[in-house]
Amino acid sequence: MKIDKHISGEGASLATLLAAAYEDGSGSITPPIYQTSLFSFDSFQAFEETMAGRRQQDLYTRVTNPTIHVFEDMMAKAEGGEEAVAFSSGMAAISSTLFAFLRPGDRVACVENVYPDAYRLFEKILRPFGVEVTYHAVSDFEDKPDLLKGCRIAYLESPNSMLLQAMDLAKVAAHARLHDVVTVIDNSWATPVFQNPLAHGIDIVLHSASKYISGHSDVVAGVVVSSHDKIKAIRELTLPLFGGKLAPFEAWLLIRGLRSLHARMKQHEATANLFIERLSAHPAVKTVCSPAPNSVPGLRGRSGLMTIDFSPSVGIEGLVDELKYFKLGVSWGGFESLVMPSKVGLAQKGEQNSLQRFEVPDTMVRVSVGLEDAEDLWRDFATALQASLD
Repeated sequence: MKIDKHISGEGASLATLLAAAYEDGSGSITPPIYQTSLFSFDSFQAFEETMAGRRQQDLYTRVTNPTIHVFEDMMAKAEGGEEAVAFSSGMAAISSTLFAFLRPGDRVACVENVYPDAYRLFEKILRPFGVEVTYHAVSDFEDKPDLLKGCRIAYLESPNSMLLQAMDLAKVAAHARLHDVVTVIDNSWATPVFQNPLAHGIDIVLHSASKYISGHSDVVAGVVVSSHDKIKAIRELTLPLFGGKLAPFEAWLLIRGLRSLHARMKQHEATANLFIERLSAHPAVKTVCSPAPNSVPGLRGRSGLMTIDFSPSVGIEGLVDELKYFKLGVSWGGFESLVMPSKVGLAQKGEQNSLQRFEVPDTMVRVSVGLEDAEDLWRDFATALQASLD
């Protein structure tokens, strides 16, 4: 990415770096969309040298594209990594990362209450592929240095899904280094605004960019950030052969989303803090799951995603049907407020999912507070909650 020449990466805040204008000499402050499937060459020599790896030029959008490069460069800078590679979904990012480093006979140690589709990937594809997967509590990753002995990959979320339990990443990374284990973490909840796992020794950071990175609920995408060598392994093996590439237009939308990421996350945090303070004092609420800033080292803030565990006196169906400003739906991290009752996830058809496996209570509701006025949202939620008790 070409940053405005007046802005240096050294000393500039994340908000400033992400909002910096694109610069290519044309005067445009946003990058063009290179909506092309391939790139041509001026000569046989240029074509041959590119194919042989002696010359750098975009060849085919399934592998590289200038618009996608801009997004990848912004994400690498945001996470403090050397390079990034973008994908057509968060699951494409997860699967392409894992298959770049795993071989039959390897073992993955995964945090409990992992993202449901990641869990299905582990159980329905990795196991038949010959990879052993074991699941462990957050406290086990932190407190048992030999937990990862014999593992190839430690797959982490901090916080994890639904229960939103955060972990001490530096401690887990130190345990992993003892046993030469590659650490992979999903940082979608915190985003680079509130947490930078690479700075704490984690090897690979990935995001469902459909969530806060996009922020507009109009993109499905994923991205991975790491060292040059690890991104090279993914880009040369699983990105082209699995084909989960990001499209140029979606990359352009994600660039737009990154411009406002810092401001949006601060608004999400402010609304979440209001909700958590008031819900924690409500007699019908057993607990609110949402890690506080500094609850673990390196976690600087709180996103707008929380899970509320209600007492049995609350009629969950009545509560969510009474809401006016909150939509019912999967995903989170957009401008709109959403709720997802655990009852819905527990009722999902097909093979066992992670909510069922880890026995998530059916009294929980996951809430994603959006960018609407915080007091409007609270009045709506409080009214619906009261109606569910009447």
